Amino acid sequence: MRIKLDENLPETLARRLRDAGHDVDSVLSEGLKGRRDPVVRAAAEASKRFLITQDLHFADLRAFLKGARTGVMFIRLREPGKDVLSHKIAELFASEDVDQWAGCLVIVSDRKVRVVRPMT
Repeated sequence: MRIKLDENLPETLARRLRDAGHDVDSVLSEGLKGRRDPVVRAAAEASKRFLITQDLHFADLRAFLKGARTGVMFIRLREPGKDVLSHKIAELFASEDVDQWAGCLVIVSDRKVRVVRPMT
């Protein structure tokens, strides 16, 4: 899967996902740090990458349904330390059929994963 990590995720996650065979890019490596959400979203869409973020604005279902084509994962954990985030996301990418998440809004919490598919 082609993935873009938002600036609020650890670089160790990029390494773990690459080791699992994913094509991973990040907001930091592209020089987009501090840029507004629409710019980050447009960059992910332009490069056809699934965006992973902790930014609450990306979890807005109304905004998602208006335009995301490649998909977004919003992760919200009670204790989102770097190691916990990296482990949780890498574990999901190893255990789930993530290719089916393309074009979806995936909301991840400590207890569950909710996948919202776009209406066709």
